[in-house]
Amino acid sequence: MADTATTASAAAASAANTSTDAPPFQLGKPRFQQTSFYGRLRHFLDIIDPRTLFVTERRLREAVQLLEDYKHGTLHPGVTNEQLWSAQKIKQAILHPDTNEKIFMPFRMSGYIPFGTPIVVGLLLPNQTLASTVFWQWLNQSHNACVNYANRNATKPSPASKFIQGYLGAVISAVSIAVGLNVLVQKANKFTPATRLLVQRFVPFPAVGPAGDGADASGPPHAHPGAPPDRHVHAREIETSQLEPEIARATSSRTVVYNKGL
Repeated sequence: MADTATTASAAAASAANTSTDAPPFQLGKPRFQQTSFYGRLRHFLDIIDPRTLFVTERRLREAVQLLEDYKHGTLHPGVTNEQLWSAQKIKQAILHPDTNEKIFMPFRMSGYIPFGTPIVVGLLLPNQTLASTVFWQWLNQSHNACVNYANRNATKPSPASKFIQGYLGAVISAVSIAVGLNVLVQKANKFTPATRLLVQRFVPFPAVGPAGDGADASGPPHAHPGAPPDRHVHAREIETSQLEPEIARATSSRTVVYNKGL
């Protein structure tokens, strides 16, 4: 059985013709080397690539089938590494790795920029009223919470109460900080109108920072020594020998799984 599996894998690898632009395909592994900044940057850009939002249902099925064929060593002749990498990118961008269900488009990593940018613009609008401040802070935290929940680690279900508690904590924290700072700025008599407007532009940053830590009540911790890789959309495995020395000394595990999120 082991020989058969080895032969099938070898056949699949040989069927994927080597391309000058694409490295040899590895199922479940990053396309770009994670040992360099440039490789990690290209990997990050792959994750947030909004073009995957326009993939059709038929193209998705073809990508999933292509990866299944590779896995079982039944690839058709002529399939290239580029095609395999593209198929894996599509599958990982659209389907949850645990449930194998489609992630709602606004909550995919590839949708974070097109759906998140209008919210950021709303947060930075000048001369906001109390109502608009509350609305944009609530919308931002709601979007973050939905992204975290949609990409959660579904192998370890968490009670809904934990998610709701984190969500409410994040919204209350963000709204309280934003409203409080706006009130303080407006009452600062020593500020000129121009200075007051400039300072108000920076209010959203301290508001969303602490709140963001509470919004992710459904995902895994930052790193899981010894945990299996690819259990979470945000998760990625790395050998401890590639980490900074002070981090590597903190664990005896050979590998760790870290959060690769935004």
